[in-house]
Amino acid sequence: MSKRIVSRLPGSAGFSLIELMIVVVIGAILVAVAIPGYNYEVRKSRRTEAKTALLDLAAREERFFNMSNPPAYSTLPSDLGYNATTNAFPMNVGSGYYQVSIVLIAAAPPVPAGYQIKAVPITADQLKDTTCLFFQVDNTGLQTATNTSCWQ
Repeated sequence: MSKRIVSRLPGSAGFSLIELMIVVVIGAILVAVAIPGYNYEVRKSRRTEAKTALLDLAAREERFFNMSNPPAYSTLPSDLGYNATTNAFPMNVGSGYYQVSIVLIAAAPPVPAGYQIKAVPITADQLKDTTCLFFQVDNTGLQTATNTSCWQ
């Protein structure tokens, strides 16, 4: 039985340092492009969560108004069906990235009583979303925001 001797060629020992550095640079460029896009989508999903909570709260206000006698709006989370640890607004909604507050508007005939519910970011990351800082809805259904295209 004869043994085979395999000789290594000088150029086939592995990757060169230059090839490895090119791969690292390409990876860094991909990461630099991907991270801002990812952060934008995360902030957008948090805005959607806050808007959903805000519209749910507005629906609860209307339900409370229609069920109470005399008709009135409330600023107590317990009146609106929330099992909240706090007994007043403002309170954090969703995953805690936004805070919701309610302002009641007293009736001044011929203008009926109303409310304004506003969501504002409270975390440092969400505050970086400067073009989309707040979203607000009132008892007439009017929705306002710093930039309405952010909250669609």
